[in-house]
Amino acid sequence: MTNRLTKSHGRKSIRASLRPRSLMDGPEELANVWTARIVTLFPDTFPGVLGASLTGKALKDGKWQMHTTDLRLYGEGKHRNVDDTPSGGGAGMVLRADVVGRAIEATHRLGPILYMSPRGRPFTQDMAHTLAQGPGCTILCGRFEGVDERAIAHYGMQEVSIGDYVLTGGELAAQVMLDATVRLLPGVLGNEASTQEESHSNGFLEHPQYTRPTEWMGREIPSVLTSGDHGKIAEWRRMQSEELTKTRRPDLWNKRTS
Repeated sequence: MTNRLTKSHGRKSIRASLRPRSLMDGPEELANVWTARIVTLFPDTFPGVLGASLTGKALKDGKWQMHTTDLRLYGEGKHRNVDDTPSGGGAGMVLRADVVGRAIEATHRLGPILYMSPRGRPFTQDMAHTLAQGPGCTILCGRFEGVDERAIAHYGMQEVSIGDYVLTGGELAAQVMLDATVRLLPGVLGNEASTQEESHSNGFLEHPQYTRPTEWMGREIPSVLTSGDHGKIAEWRRMQSEELTKTRRPDLWNKRTS
């Protein structure tokens, strides 16, 4: 009987085994490929937007892979309850440590365990680069009022936030984080140089971009960009990048220049 606890996205790999493929435990997966493992109450929401565009093509081509674990299947009792009321009282419900623990034990292999949480460390481009350089990660998508602190502490989860606001769950946040990370993997974008010039890669915001037509609605492409002088173009882009950062993100400017 096939394993129904997880769903795998991406190419299947061939592994030597003394047992028939249909009787093997766990999803089939590629060896030495960056892997995202997602623990969620809504596994059918993945890969979501990650299945489109270049990240989706890379997923189909086996440049990265994704496995989802349905948290509900590790719930307690006949109704597979995953949450309970907060100790000490309060509104909402909290995901149980024992339920989360069973799901993590069944899911985690290599890399950090990340918990998408509004109280977490802000996700940055540097964090995306760090994740992309590793073997992958396990992501817990929270719901309700959060997760029992004991599970977070026991597994050494790193809490990560994509912004100072609250979502109904961690699924969208996980997809944002994965999109930012997967696009940095070798061969995903095709043009590796493009990731070196974009916003946040060097601490500044990216310079303005233009393309044809040369004139549109009375607005023309800056003449320096059509001059053919690569030195002047590079200088113009640097100055524009610095001015945008200084104006729009003084926090980044002060951090970069201090």
